[in-house]
Amino acid sequence: MTDQLNRTVGIIGLGIMGSAMGRNLVEAGFTVIGHDVQPEAVARLVANGGRAAASARDVGAAADILLTSLPSAAALFDVVRELATLPRADRVVAETSTFTLEDKESARAQLAAAGMVMLDCPLSGSGSQAEVRDVLIYGSGPREAYDRCLPAFEGFSRAPHYLGAFGNGSKMKYVANLMVAVHTAVAGEAFALARKAGLDPAQVFEVVRDGAAGSRVLDVRGPMLVADTYLPIRTMPLELWRKDMRVIADFANTLACPTPMFSAAVPLFNAAVASGFGAQDTAAVATVIETMAGLPVPKP
Repeated sequence: MTDQLNRTVGIIGLGIMGSAMGRNLVEAGFTVIGHDVQPEAVARLVANGGRAAASARDVGAAADILLTSLPSAAALFDVVRELATLPRADRVVAETSTFTLEDKESARAQLAAAGMVMLDCPLSGSGSQAEVRDVLIYGSGPREAYDRCLPAFEGFSRAPHYLGAFGNGSKMKYVANLMVAVHTAVAGEAFALARKAGLDPAQVFEVVRDGAAGSRVLDVRGPMLVADTYLPIRTMPLELWRKDMRVIADFANTLACPTPMFSAAVPLFNAAVASGFGAQDTAAVATVIETMAGLPVPKP
């Protein structure tokens, strides 16, 4: 019975990342039970071989290892309130979203009061990477709880990393996402320059990615930059990305740590949202630079 429980995973939040996690876990042989406020997201899980739950509480009642992948801190606290009504049991909640340390710690304390252990386990990688198990897990919290979740982590990620005390996972994610923001803006800037210079964007992508300027960001977003088209979303929409950037900026500010390159990139992402690209991939930041360069820009 214990082995069967360890092969049962609950997922609360079945968006871009949660959906990919669920499908990969099913393919890895886990029983996956999931819930999302969007019925079509639950239907996708069922189509991929998972089981539907009517609520977050029902997910917690059916599985002792729970993964949460949520769009906002408000959604996290809604889930915590539901889980806290369950009878006490030996549950672990691995929270994979990007929120402030304060929000994660508040959720951890509320779950602890209800007898549950929470891990801080944000993911590094895009939605398209999650689909092919090419994401990293920045795990933090009690080691025993992390080890208990490790088989599931290995079922949907390329490399889980244990980083120690609760909160270190989020700190690592802030560092990584700072670099992603700068790399994404720089890639848009480079492609605007290439277009202005009359170079073939497709050739630029193939040549640059093979040299010192290549990066995982370029690998993932290069095809969108070549096409100058940022839909459909398989990675991260700009509007949601702004939430992550605010979290990073606030965190750096609490440490009085200057982030000049990141700070220079933030207004470009904001301008892209203001220009109507909020529902498109973060690589649509390139359209702002194209406008500044006098290049034709795709419509939002």
